[in-house]
Amino acid sequence: MLRLPAVAGRFYPSNPNELASVVRRMSAPRRDNATASAKEKISVTACLVPHAGYMYSGAIAGEVLGSIALPKKIVILGVRHFPRGESVAILSNGAWRTPLGDAPIDTELAMAFRDACPRLQEDSVAHSQEHSLEVQIPFLQVLAPGFSFVPVALGAVRFEDLVQVGEAVAHVLMTARERVLLLATSDLNHYEDDATTRVKDAKAVEKLMTLDARGLFDVCREEKISMCGLGPAVATITALRAMGVPRGQLVRYATSAPVSGDTSSVVGYAGIVW
Repeated sequence: MLRLPAVAGRFYPSNPNELASVVRRMSAPRRDNATASAKEKISVTACLVPHAGYMYSGAIAGEVLGSIALPKKIVILGVRHFPRGESVAILSNGAWRTPLGDAPIDTELAMAFRDACPRLQEDSVAHSQEHSLEVQIPFLQVLAPGFSFVPVALGAVRFEDLVQVGEAVAHVLMTARERVLLLATSDLNHYEDDATTRVKDAKAVEKLMTLDARGLFDVCREEKISMCGLGPAVATITALRAMGVPRGQLVRYATSAPVSGDTSSVVGYAGIVW
């Protein structure tokens, strides 16, 4: 299957030269980070990045992905924003097209994931219009040429199902012949004022950093933290705890207010590595 771009020209530039330039700019070391350099890229097991339009959250995604020594194999856990298709959806073959070309799906890795997690269902419908995974691909095409990946979209499912996905991810990563990066994507609280959003997001980020999957699931429900990628995040920290990975590191946090100029209704974004 060739998955065609759904949000090029809206979430990110459709012109390939402009897109590559934007990705390079957003993933370059920040001027206020004197220790960052291309020679100091870090090896991580997993990361969490946002997935809004590049003008809002691209700088955070770029800072995270630009700081990582990216391997050639990547599992991406994204969101199923729209109620179409399977709620735990994987694609096991084909490629995803962006203005920068085609990014191949890693069929061998995808099949290992499916074998480890019967809950995963092969489904193109859930992926056809989903932007959360798509906006990551241009960053990877520029920063990790020749990579292959496994796309998984998670809808609204039970905590127990997310644990099952996470445990399968841990098994796949620990038994893979090559290093595999787990890339999860989520935005944080949506459409409340900036001050409220920062308080709520701090609670979610703390659970993410300490790998408290049950705590993250519960605090988002109890505090009404509208974290759209709760599923990918829960599955990711479940996998990391099973692998014995220690506490995460917050790379950068921001809200949409500095870009939109509106502090009354914002979205929160965080970049985290483990």
